[in-house]
Amino acid sequence: MIIKIKLQEILMDKIINLDKEVFLFLNGLHSSFFDSAMSLMTETYFWLPLYLFLIFIIIQKYKKDSVWILVGVMVTIVLCDQITTGFMKPFFARLRPSHEPGLEGLVHIVNNYRGGLYGFASSHAANTFGVAMFLWLILKSNWRWIGFIFIWAAVMSYTRIYLGVHYPGDILVGALVGIGCGWIAYRISNYLMSKNKKAPTVS
Repeated sequence: MIIKIKLQEILMDKIINLDKEVFLFLNGLHSSFFDSAMSLMTETYFWLPLYLFLIFIIIQKYKKDSVWILVGVMVTIVLCDQITTGFMKPFFARLRPSHEPGLEGLVHIVNNYRGGLYGFASSHAANTFGVAMFLWLILKSNWRWIGFIFIWAAVMSYTRIYLGVHYPGDILVGALVGIGCGWIAYRISNYLMSKNKKAPTVS
C-alpha cells in the first residue's frame, strides 16, 4: 500500500512538472504584437459579433423554440462555472502560474494581469468548450461548418496560457468539464423542447 501511494505521488509530481514545463514553453512564445492581441481575444466582448451570428443561426433554425436553446447555453455556463469556480478552484487550491512563487520571474505577464489566486480548473476553458459542445450538438445536422466553434474555444483557452494565468493542465481539465456540461445541457434542452411540443394548447 505504501509503495502504491509513493508511486502515485511520483507520477503526480511528474505530471505537475511536465505541466509546468509545457506552460513555460508556450508562455515563452510571446511578442509585443501578440501581447495586445491575446489581451483583446481573452475578453468576452471581443467575440460579440460571433455570439450575435450564432444567435441569428439558432433563431433561424428553431424559431420560437430558440428560447430553449438559449436556456441550454445558460445551463451550460452555470454548470461549468459552479464546477470549476465554485468547487474545483477552492477544493484543489492550485496556484495560478502568475501567483506561483517558484515561477517568479519566469512567467510572462501582460499588463500586470494575474487573475485570481487559484486556477485549477480553467473556467474560461470550461465555459467556451461547454458552449462549443452544446452548439455543435444542436446545429451539426444543419450546419456542417459548426465544428469551427471548437477553434474559437481553443483560441480563447490558449490566451489564458499566453497571459500566464493558467497551466495547460488547467485548460485540458476545464475543457473536459465543459464538454461534459455541454452534453448534459443538450439533453436538458432537448427534453424541454420535446415536453413543450407535447403540451396541450389552451384555447
